[in-house]
Amino acid sequence: MSGGTDGSVSAGEVRFRELIEMLEENARARSAAEPLGTHFPRLSDVEVQDLVVDGPHGPIAGRTYHGAAGRGVGLVWVHGGAFVAGDLDMYEAHWVSLELAARGIAVLSLDHQKALDGVHHPVLSDEVLAGWLAAADDGLLGVPIENLHLGGASAGANLSAGVALRLRDGGGRPPSSLVLVYPVFHAVLPQAGRDAAEAANALPPELRFHPDFMRAVNLNYVGDSAMLDDPVAFPANGHPAGLPPVYILNAEADDLRSSGEAFAGQLEAAGVAVRLEFEPQTVHGYLDDPELPAAIKSIDRIAGWLDGI
Repeated sequence: MSGGTDGSVSAGEVRFRELIEMLEENARARSAAEPLGTHFPRLSDVEVQDLVVDGPHGPIAGRTYHGAAGRGVGLVWVHGGAFVAGDLDMYEAHWVSLELAARGIAVLSLDHQKALDGVHHPVLSDEVLAGWLAAADDGLLGVPIENLHLGGASAGANLSAGVALRLRDGGGRPPSSLVLVYPVFHAVLPQAGRDAAEAANALPPELRFHPDFMRAVNLNYVGDSAMLDDPVAFPANGHPAGLPPVYILNAEADDLRSSGEAFAGQLEAAGVAVRLEFEPQTVHGYLDDPELPAAIKSIDRIAGWLDGI
């Protein structure tokens, strides 16, 4: 990631670097925290198993979750982290998977390389695709293929949608549906609607995703400004016709909400079945907070969608 032509560093790049440091600190804090089962005893009954998927760029870490009473429904889930952070232990990955498994939905949580140290698109997409294919072709979750879904949060939602486009275009068996939570589909965020703009404008500065910050995040992800037009990197660049049904769940106060709403419009115009909702009184990344009542409500929303497809 480079600065301006005079060697200066933009405010967006500075904040992006601060974000990486914050996410790394959060990961260290999680590693020292008590197990989730201490606070949520019912989740301790979920069977959890680590595994490794062979990928085109090396091994890919994954983790399966099975509850005591399975419904024959499965989800391949991809965490967020601005393409540069996150892991299988973050609450957005581990807690979400535990909660869904406790509701009878088998989950394969996937990790991937990060867009750091020269790693860029399509490496992350390749790894999510490999993880999906392993679940679909090898039956890792033990559910019928017609009941296997794909989804993720934030950057993980972006990666999931991009992989769905690749699968639609002949890359393999497509998912039965997509579950995309506070997603980003655009290299440049579209203008927000009135309600979304009002909610975002009420946020403190440190919770905003301003254009220069998003450019720093997205350019770091793809590595080359020419790739900002790539439809797999940013699915809003492509035509979504032929995708499976899509559930988009935005945070109420989130600059990225405009991306989810705009892409939902593209899906509808292309004849793709789509449900668009937002979780009231939430900000971006709220699934990383197991204590938040709204996060539990969203888990129930996701489970209800998966049961109803």
